[in-house]
Amino acid sequence: MSETSSTNGQSLIGAEGGKTSEAAIIKDTDTANFLADVVEPSRKALVLVDFWAPWCGPCRQLTPVLEKLVRAAGGAVRLVKMNIDEHPQIPVQMGVQSIPAVFAFKDGRPVDMFHGALPESQVKSFLERLLGPGALSGVEDVLASANALMEEGDLEGASEIFAAVIGEDRENVEALTGLARCHIAKGRLEEAEKLLALVPQAKQSAAPVSRVRAMLELAKKGGGAGDVAALEARLAENADDHEARFELAMALNAQGSREAALEQLLELHKRAPEWNEQAARKQLLQLFEVWGPDDPLTIEGRRRLSLLLFS
Repeated sequence: MSETSSTNGQSLIGAEGGKTSEAAIIKDTDTANFLADVVEPSRKALVLVDFWAPWCGPCRQLTPVLEKLVRAAGGAVRLVKMNIDEHPQIPVQMGVQSIPAVFAFKDGRPVDMFHGALPESQVKSFLERLLGPGALSGVEDVLASANALMEEGDLEGASEIFAAVIGEDRENVEALTGLARCHIAKGRLEEAEKLLALVPQAKQSAAPVSRVRAMLELAKKGGGAGDVAALEARLAENADDHEARFELAMALNAQGSREAALEQLLELHKRAPEWNEQAARKQLLQLFEVWGPDDPLTIEGRRRLSLLLFS
């Protein structure tokens, strides 16, 4: 036979913060449990059976694709994997002669199949032919709606959607960072920190994660900033009170006065560029990361900072 490594069921973070077993949609099976794991569940949802073997290279390419698309289907599809070396009886009965071989079961019987490590686009087309057009494009649309709710200020609604996506795919970076942003906006910094820790190590350096981490650090600084009026009074007495100017910038930003915060940090950098290990410049760069590269204040701030740096 011409190859997928088995992925154990993993727990997912549910919408209410609990845990749901991924084994509900992705599992391994054997001859004795084939009826319970494949045939009976196929009467309620489409079930894919992935026949594979440890020595099969193409299997190792295909199985992650299958798992990804099954998670994206939001429960409409289940994936059951069978190692043909350990359990040869069923694949022989079904006439499997080469692997990977994927059979789709519906209403208790096989309705379609394919051989080989097809590219993701073709596997997606295979599933949508069985499930209906657009059945696997829902996650992107759902995340877009959650981001729209955040923009409108509906943090609770956005939180529920992000949490629901995490319930299906605990490694979805956009959902994890989206829910973390909701927590930061609510002042729940510890919860946001826990969510960022759930991001897989390989994705910790991704741009969305870095941006939310910067938001979290900024929120912590803002929470510890002093009273705006008191800090302004300190600066009125001594315009070179660099600590007061820095804290004032943090307090202003925490209040949503981004432009005023920008002005204070630029002024601090102009007066004392080396103060506290270039704290003003570093803080400006962190603000730009949080605001995003296309934000007008980021563009203006970078331009003015460059003028100061190279003047």
